[in-house]
Amino acid sequence: MDGSKTTPTPGESTSTPGAQPPAPVLVACAQLPLAVGDLVGNRAAADRAIEAAAAAGVGVLVLPELANSGYVFRDAAHAAELAEPLDGPTVTAWAAAAARHGMVIVGGFCERDEDGAVRNSAVLVDPTGVRALYRKAHLFGTEKAVFVPGDTRPPVVETAVGRIGVMVCYDLEFPEWVRDVALRDAELLCAPVNWPLFPRPEGERAAEVVRVQADAAVNRMFVAACDRTGTENGVEWTGGSVITDPDGFPLAGPATETGESLLVAACALDQARDKRIGEHNHVFADRRPELYSR
Repeated sequence: MDGSKTTPTPGESTSTPGAQPPAPVLVACAQLPLAVGDLVGNRAAADRAIEAAAAAGVGVLVLPELANSGYVFRDAAHAAELAEPLDGPTVTAWAAAAARHGMVIVGGFCERDEDGAVRNSAVLVDPTGVRALYRKAHLFGTEKAVFVPGDTRPPVVETAVGRIGVMVCYDLEFPEWVRDVALRDAELLCAPVNWPLFPRPEGERAAEVVRVQADAAVNRMFVAACDRTGTENGVEWTGGSVITDPDGFPLAGPATETGESLLVAACALDQARDKRIGEHNHVFADRRPELYSR
């Protein structure tokens, strides 16, 4: 289900010399207003976004973190009430939509695992079904009182449109975690996120957006981070969904709308296979891991 593989030379182009490069794929982030506890309404919001993305010709759609349940739980018991298994209604609906529209969907959901533990999880589904399940490894704030953290590496999945990595929100702030998927030849990193709105100097981008741009640039890969919008139980959200290119520059976003929006960008994912910076440098070949160990 992981779909990952190890290659001898990370960052080495896998294209055939002289071959026509693949056409760019439309990647989208569906920034949605969600409400904690409103399972039916949240699923309906995701369904609307999926249909809109399909109508726009999107090949890869990213939905927010905890898109089924909402985020600001009363307590751990509240989250447990809203959690559902991998084969529950949310992921089942996403997989059916992926098959119906021939697209890849990455979304976050509140999961009840096979042992009954509650997880902050994300799935990647494509027309063949569920390809990967990832459980957030780095829990933020009060999530530690609600969720059991994951303990496996983020997946990298070979899809019909390219190699896609998956992680969730706060995971993006750990450079070694992001580098791990890049070294496994991820061309696009998809991250469902819920970014609470924090104060920042006037005119500055949200720090979370800056970190996504840095993740993309230092690893020379595309990154799509899908945030949510609105206010939930007194918590406001950044609404900073963004899709970046391998230089770290935004192709779409960061979103500034306070309402529902669909960001779409054409991404030539094969560009992420080239890790060179100019004539003399290569972001992977220039690494010196022997100096990095403690």
